[in-house]
Amino acid sequence: MISNHTEFRDKILNIFNYLHTHPELSWKEEGTTKYIKQMLEANGCHVRTFAGCTGVVGDIGQGKPVVAVRADMDALWQEVDGEFRENHSCGHDAHMAIVLGVLFAIKQMDTLHKGTIRFIFQPAEEKGTGALKMVEEKVVDDVDFLYGVHLRPIQEMAKGQAAPAINHGAARFIKGTIRGEDSHGARPHLSTNAIQVGADFVHHLQGIHLDPLLPYSIKMTSFHAGGESTNIIPGNANFSLDLRAQTNKGMEQLASQTENIARALEALYKVKINLETGANIAAAEVNGEAQSVMEEAISSVLGAENVTAPLVTSGGDDFHFYTIKRPHLKATMLGLGCNLQPGLHHPNMTFDREAMFIGINILTKAILSTLEKGDSNKDD
Repeated sequence: MISNHTEFRDKILNIFNYLHTHPELSWKEEGTTKYIKQMLEANGCHVRTFAGCTGVVGDIGQGKPVVAVRADMDALWQEVDGEFRENHSCGHDAHMAIVLGVLFAIKQMDTLHKGTIRFIFQPAEEKGTGALKMVEEKVVDDVDFLYGVHLRPIQEMAKGQAAPAINHGAARFIKGTIRGEDSHGARPHLSTNAIQVGADFVHHLQGIHLDPLLPYSIKMTSFHAGGESTNIIPGNANFSLDLRAQTNKGMEQLASQTENIARALEALYKVKINLETGANIAAAEVNGEAQSVMEEAISSVLGAENVTAPLVTSGGDDFHFYTIKRPHLKATMLGLGCNLQPGLHHPNMTFDREAMFIGINILTKAILSTLEKGDSNKDD
């Protein structure tokens, strides 16, 4: 469907390489926003940015239906080759390049069905709050169909395969504190050791039991207490928790039991434990009609034999807040096989760049099919 000539391919690869080598953290994607804005304007889009945050939206066409495609923009902060830095290890650089590729592919066409195509470049997916901000900015209020894309690890599918939906689970990231008093190492009876409280917290978290048919997990992902002096018993600590559940109801049960453990440990050890939710990502709400359009698009590009079943994953994505907050939306996310190894969020994650062109073809086909159906419905 898209042009296979060298100029188009080089353009996409150059865009990817730029984005990959200029990663920016959540809510700090200023350079990325400026770069994407220039690309959108150069290709005839009506562009919108936001006074209070990063992110950029571009429209082409006019009228109904309004079909949107979303790419996330932010990078992760992680240790890479012994150095902590910004790093695109979740594929957001590829997602942006793919969505820009869709714009370029559509611009090459002589005619389009009536309707508006919206290109949403969303900040702060990794914080779980970027989609909520875009909803607040009314970016999807007039949107009829919304499509997303996410690279998938090789453990789920190989390059040349794709899924018409990703059923992400719910995720919640909690920052916690333990507040007590320090004491001398020789006098442990005078205070509570925050490290002991943390160890007990981990032990009791493993005792949480939900419906065994529901995938879920909870784990402590960081814990910091004490300093350089080894003869001081620390009374204070900071920690983080990662909660996962396949359904939103399961997440509420998991969070409630975690809160109960914290309150019980407070009473037992006579310390103060505070839990603060840093991000709360909802489980997927996939629309059947949007999923069918995506399945047809994958089949058209890759053949029916390479359409996989919708993916079920414990990973999260704030994409699903769009449909939860705006239930009129018909939305789904394309799962794109790309030989991604060793895995998402690995500091040295890599994937087959050629898969980006498959993603461009599939999303372009899905958007055009949606516009065509919109035209047909109006004729009726």
